[in-house]
Parts: sequence; structure tokens; C-alpha cells
Amino acid sequence: MSPAAGPAAGVARGVGRTALLVAAARAIETHRPDALARDPFAEHFVRAAAASAGWPVRPAQVPGGDADPLWGRLGRYFALRTRVLDDHLLRSAHLGIRQVVLLGAGLDCRAYRLDWPPGCVVYEVDTAEMLAFKQTVLDRLRATPATERRTLAADLRDDWAGALTAAGFDPAEPTAWLAEGLLLYLPAAAERRLIATIDRLSAVDSTLAYEIKDLVESPQVRSSPVYTTTRHRIGIDLLALFAIEPRPDSAAELARQGWTVTIRTPYDFTRRHGRGPLPEPNDALAANRWIFAAASRDARRPVPTPRGMAPG
Repeated sequence: MSPAAGPAAGVARGVGRTALLVAAARAIETHRPDALARDPFAEHFVRAAAASAGWPVRPAQVPGGDADPLWGRLGRYFALRTRVLDDHLLRSAHLGIRQVVLLGAGLDCRAYRLDWPPGCVVYEVDTAEMLAFKQTVLDRLRATPATERRTLAADLRDDWAGALTAAGFDPAEPTAWLAEGLLLYLPAAAERRLIATIDRLSAVDSTLAYEIKDLVESPQVRSSPVYTTTRHRIGIDLLALFAIEPRPDSAAELARQGWTVTIRTPYDFTRRHGRGPLPEPNDALAANRWIFAAASRDARRPVPTPRGMAPG
């Protein structure tokens, strides 16, 4: 597939470029014999954008294999995150939730590649450029979603609730929300608005999963190979893209609003699945936390485990 112009331009810069990075990681993982997650569409997005057309999409193309800081260590992180969040969404769906909202859906194809129960509707919310590029590639592949899919172009830093309900979303029904790799890039005020909007639109039994970094990283961590290799080799300066102001404690806020909240580290799931990144000195992944929340039937819930501590 030759690189696409037009919509691909918006994907190739800024935060949009990170969607190509994650797609390449998913493509590499897809071709591993012991893959944690499989996304047969991922490599087509990578090849369709000129910015990423030369990136690896198979394990044999990764220099240094799993020891490579970019496609090995960071790539394994994205693969593990994909598997864990896939499991979270499918668990929610099999418990009866039929509305799924992917905030900052990027180039993932969960509406196409997961085995959804009958009656599920997957809403993909992202920028118009991202959705247009994604659709161009999917149309070339003549891909058909496995469940009903509705796309919504919106800036998640602003008010997007009205557009979501206009697209058919019903706030009276429970929802499985996902913000994968999103909050890291949002200003603090935008994160507060996003979490407040999710809370306002969530019926009892709704679920939410998202990712944060829970502390400011030291200069030693900021100069670690994961960050420097990503910047030098593929031109993505993750540290420059991350919001630098003090972050709100959204997990605690959700708990105050009556959600049951669990905070995990990626390494919890490395141990569970037997694959994924492991801790290392000056670790660029050590501050990452995956938050899982459920809208409880009780009016209030206690504050979750303090940030930086993973429940056992």
C-alpha cells in the first residue's frame, strides 16, 4: 500500500504521530507466535503514512529484538496495554454493557477485531483528521466492523458531550469508557472536564479505564533510552508532548463521586500474562498507572489506593 497524502498529514505530526507508533507496536506484536493481542489492520496504517512507511511491522525487522528500547521495550508495553484494555472492554460487554466509547480512539480497530456480544455499539471519538485517515485505510481494505461502529469527530479538550448524545449515545444506559493513551497529553483543566463529563454521562454499572503518569520524572528517567531512542529514531519527543503542569487526582475524584477505583501498574499484568516489560533502572515506565473504575450502586465509595501504590 503506497503512503497516503491528505488525511495522513494530520496523523504524522504531534500527538497524532504517536498513534502511528502504537500501530507499529501492535503490528509487531500481531506477528509474534505468542502475541498478547492481534490487530491485523495495524501494519496497513503504518505503511499508509509517509512518516511511518519505513518503520518495522514484524519482529524480524526490529534491530536488537526485545532488547531494543523503542520497538522492544516500549513496543511490548503498548502490546500489553492493548491486551489488558481489550480484556477490560470485553469483560464489561459480557456483563451486559452495550455502549462502548473510545475517547481518543486513534488507529486501534477494536470495533473490527474484537468478538463483541450482539447489540454492542462502539463510538470512536477523535479528531477529524485521525478519523479520515483511518477510514481511508479501512475502506481500501474493504474492512467490515464486527459490531455497530459510530465515529465522532471532536476535540476532547472542549465540550463533546452534546455531539456524542446526538450520535445516539444514551446516558441512561451503562457505558464502557476507554481513554487509552489520552490523559497524558491533556492539560489539567481538560482532564478535569473530561472526567466530570464521563461521570455526568455514566449510568450505574458503567466502567472506565485510562492511563496516567503519577509523578514528575527525574532527569535520569527523562534521559532514559526509551525516550531518547524514540526521539532520535522516529522523531517523536514524548516528553515534549506530555502535559507538564501538575496533574489532577482523577482517581480520587471518581471515588468521591461514587466510583469503585483500582490502580494498577503495567508490571502487575506482565506478571499475570508472563510477557511484557519488566522494571529497569531509571525506568521510563515506572510512573505509568492504569486506572480501572466502575460506577457503583452505592452513593459514595472510599478514596482509592494512594497514587503510586498498586493494590495487591
